Amino acid sequence: MVQILKVHGSENQFFILDQTKLKQQLSDEELKQLAIKICSPKTGLLHGSDGLLVVNDSKYNDCIGQMRVINADGSEAKMCGNGLRTVSRYLSEKFDKVEFKVETLENNLTVKKSQDLAEGLPTFSVEISPISFAKKDLPFNYKDKSQLIDDEVPEFISGQTFTAIAVPNPHLISFVKEVNKADLGKLGKLGKLLNDPNEYFPEGVNVSFAKILDNNKLFVQTYERGVGFTNACGTGMSATSLAFAIIHGDKFDYTKNIEVFNPGGMVQTNIQLNAVPEKSQIRLIGNATFTHKIEISENDLHVAKLSKVDIKITGEEDNYQNFVKSLNK
Repeated sequence: MVQILKVHGSENQFFILDQTKLKQQLSDEELKQLAIKICSPKTGLLHGSDGLLVVNDSKYNDCIGQMRVINADGSEAKMCGNGLRTVSRYLSEKFDKVEFKVETLENNLTVKKSQDLAEGLPTFSVEISPISFAKKDLPFNYKDKSQLIDDEVPEFISGQTFTAIAVPNPHLISFVKEVNKADLGKLGKLGKLLNDPNEYFPEGVNVSFAKILDNNKLFVQTYERGVGFTNACGTGMSATSLAFAIIHGDKFDYTKNIEVFNPGGMVQTNIQLNAVPEKSQIRLIGNATFTHKIEISENDLHVAKLSKVDIKITGEEDNYQNFVKSLNK
């Protein structure tokens, strides 16, 4: 039998599969089919999830593991900030280390255990990089622009400005006065437009609306490429924090972390802003919660058969919900 974990970072839900524990690793096609099956609210386990996080041995000597991110639709993402926190905790406990590097598709990232945000809430800080504003790295096409930073794009939504940042996942960010039902309708419409075949972002893009709540305090809602609306998007909150520091410097205090609220709770980001924005440093800090342990046969994994599993609740979700309640006081 093999153990899979159901986990979340800010209620961004995932399953973790450690392939190093298997006698025979799943092929890319098997991983795709498993992700589609297990993540689906209809065919999956525990109401599905936003993605499948795959742990492998790293090919780099300075990394203790590799993380791959398979979205719920079977596509592969370059990175996932919320997911990386949960994988960091898994590797931290597996190897008894508190600071190390993890290989991702685009970059090797430093991660470390942090002071818990609340009692019984394991918390990890992860590096988010590389950073790029260049059209080739997102990629995007809009008129003759080589980058988008606080620019009006009436073809998207009239009266709003947009910033495009790759971290390395591509993100399109707009600061709005409110994130209400009407705004979410606009966000969903724009997210679908830019993730269906389109002339602006040929590979799709994560779209976020952000409201500035106070100095160093934001609320972010993201329509995630390959997923749709999510409770939280780690790279989205990171990219939005960087855009906030650049565009709204009068409300940014570089000596303090930024609190980023989301439908799933709250994380912190640390932005070390550089005169050359691409050389800025971003760290994402938040919970890494394990909610369930799932036992399944290796043979069933290879064919995405989920009918015979043993599921145990960890009890950690109670601590996370207490944390969320404390945010609303």
